Amino acid sequence: MGMISLRNAGHRAGDLLFSNLNLVIAEGDRVGLVAPNGRGKTTLLRAMAGLSELTEGEIARSRGLAMGYVPQEVPGNALSQTLTAFVGSALDAATQDAESWRVDVVLDELSIPLEFREKPLGELSGGWQRMALLARAWVTQPDALLMDEPTNHLDLGRIMMLEEWLSYAARTLPVVIASHDRAFLDATTNRTLFLRPSEQVYLPLAYSAARAELDQIDAATEAQRERDLKQAAQLRKQAAKLTNIGINSGSDLLTVKSKQLRDRAEKIETQVHEVHRDRTGLVRLGNSGAEAKVMMAFENVPIATPDGRPLFTVDKLHIFQGDRIVLLGRNGTGKSQFMRVVTDALAGSVPAGLRISPQLAPGYLDQALAWLPLDPSPLDYILHRFDEGDRRTIALLAGAGFPPDRQGKPIRTMSLGQRARLALLALRLQQPNFYLLDEPTNHLDIPGQEQLEDDIREQGATSILVTHDRAFLKAIGTRYLLIERKKLVEVDGPDRFFSEMAA
Repeated sequence: MGMISLRNAGHRAGDLLFSNLNLVIAEGDRVGLVAPNGRGKTTLLRAMAGLSELTEGEIARSRGLAMGYVPQEVPGNALSQTLTAFVGSALDAATQDAESWRVDVVLDELSIPLEFREKPLGELSGGWQRMALLARAWVTQPDALLMDEPTNHLDLGRIMMLEEWLSYAARTLPVVIASHDRAFLDATTNRTLFLRPSEQVYLPLAYSAARAELDQIDAATEAQRERDLKQAAQLRKQAAKLTNIGINSGSDLLTVKSKQLRDRAEKIETQVHEVHRDRTGLVRLGNSGAEAKVMMAFENVPIATPDGRPLFTVDKLHIFQGDRIVLLGRNGTGKSQFMRVVTDALAGSVPAGLRISPQLAPGYLDQALAWLPLDPSPLDYILHRFDEGDRRTIALLAGAGFPPDRQGKPIRTMSLGQRARLALLALRLQQPNFYLLDEPTNHLDIPGQEQLEDDIREQGATSILVTHDRAFLKAIGTRYLLIERKKLVEVDGPDRFFSEMAA
């Protein structure tokens, strides 16, 4: 029976990431690992895989347990390898010679097209690189599977394929999945570990049900904390009253009783549990507003590939102020090209048939964060792009999760999650009233996703969104446009499209 056991596990990397972690992950346990960016998910997965050590406690594995680990990125020195060679490199030389067929079997199992198999990884998209990482872990025939952000860069079809594959291929294995994709966690896990600096919460539920239970636990802890602090305050008030009476009357007994009350209050205060709150630095977006009713209007606007091949035509579409439009469609149907036409139009290259309100103030967030420079520091970037002044810029960056000692480091040294927060801050300072969002949640943790959802809904900004994040698009969408059979049609919601993708 395959098993991973953690005892008093914890890790410090300057700050305390997590501690007091005690649990056993056995066959059939599919654990969702949830925490904000930078709070130790990758550290814990690597330690489980035997690739690094924790600073506290111990990790034990069943004798001979073979671990399959799927990291977030392909190593830089492997990008020149073909996909097939990269997958095969997980096998020792003897196995490669005797059982090279195993590579083809796994590539077929994961439906990786033949035309990609002999291409260098560096020429493939992030999604196909992610599938190569999974294939490399699976070709070793592991007894346990550890996956770090497996849905990043995958389109919706691939995510659903991965969900189905996990349901049968890894059904009996111990599986641990670190992910910010809430719908994926709900579909693939039956347990959830909320990783926290002190008390860990491990619940035998998939993410959404576990999150609801966790909110109740935190609310109960907060209520108990308030009761305890109120009781301690009453004891101190009584102690002070007895002290005054004792001094005035000269009663030593009252003085002793007063000290006993203060000691009881102090004991209660030291045992009070702080309620955990995720503090990753959240950026609140706004809406600069507009009086125009129609922000953008299409009439017979052709959408084509960059080389001119026609995809579909937007016959007639009005985007009204406050609309939050979600664009749906299979890969290759033209979602990216539609977004390109809109982006180019907002930059001044407006095609015939497209009208844009002069009141429209655009803000753009794309999955690659390609417009974000890498050489300057966050402080230099915000200072030189926006007229906010030194002190306010430092405060804004601190509020976004960048303490002063990290504000001067080059952006290229930051994680993708940190870059996403910086991009959101820049987006906020642009003061847009129209958001163009292309896979905006790719590098955001769950608190960041929820904050973005709340901001877009509450501020009422007009939005066009392309995303594979089902929870996110359901949370903010008010209109849904589907590209199918070379037409753009409005549908009531995304569920039919999801069902067709899963079929």
